[in-house]
Amino acid sequence: MAEPELIEDFFGVYLLYNINPKYKGRTYIGYTRDPNRRLMQHNRGTWAGGAHRTSNKGPWKMVMIVHGFPNNISALRFEWAWQNPAKTTRLQHLNLKRVPRKETEFRFQLRVLSQMLRVGPWCRLPLLIRWLEKDFFEEFPPEREPPSHMKICHGPVKSRNLKKVKKNTDLPHTECLICSGYITSAESKLTCLNSDCELISHITCLAKLFLEPSEFVPLEGLCPFCGTNLKWGDLIRKIKGCSEVPRGDAMSQDDDEGDDEDVLSQDRGFVDNNSVWLQEFDDL
Repeated sequence: MAEPELIEDFFGVYLLYNINPKYKGRTYIGYTRDPNRRLMQHNRGTWAGGAHRTSNKGPWKMVMIVHGFPNNISALRFEWAWQNPAKTTRLQHLNLKRVPRKETEFRFQLRVLSQMLRVGPWCRLPLLIRWLEKDFFEEFPPEREPPSHMKICHGPVKSRNLKKVKKNTDLPHTECLICSGYITSAESKLTCLNSDCELISHITCLAKLFLEPSEFVPLEGLCPFCGTNLKWGDLIRKIKGCSEVPRGDAMSQDDDEGDDEDVLSQDRGFVDNNSVWLQEFDDL
């Protein structure tokens, strides 16, 4: 079995599939910060922290997970919309309903997901669609493929949730090569993904170069120094990896159906508390 990919600051929305002959084919959608522990809870039952809808109906398999959300609020809203496509204002124009005799519950959930990834605000996010079980993998139809900046990947994943470094992170002598001003915080500093490139800039300076008219969140752009095509999501994940340290097991339970005050207190958008970039997501 392949080594799981380690993901820092993990927020994911997953799809479970029931393999119990009595309930085979049933699905469940949920939110988690630790997919491996969450699957174990579902299969053990409510006494272990699993959901009532999955308790005593296992075994369940976690067949896919969508991750790369900027925070838990964004992931929880995505979870609710996937669970309730007929009630979500963003999807009402699509009239998404399951056709029982022509469509399995599993394929219906995939159809809903394919539509969600193509409408705002989710189509702006640098999401990863990860297949955890290769036997369940299905290609998206050509007319409903995810946006090009989203990645489809395969294989196991392991979360490594982080917290902010408490030590002084001031960088008084680092100069932004775009605006020539000083970069005073590690969390506002961006560098090119090309290790040979000398680009150093404020996150806001590079964002202005990448933003298209009427957009709130950049998707990608060319490095102004070396010309490398940079995905905005990859740049942000690099910042998180450099500016934060492991959280360990501080969060022992997932917020499966409610708010988690500890996580809510860390609602920081992509980075640097740029509330303007979260404006679009607040309309959900």
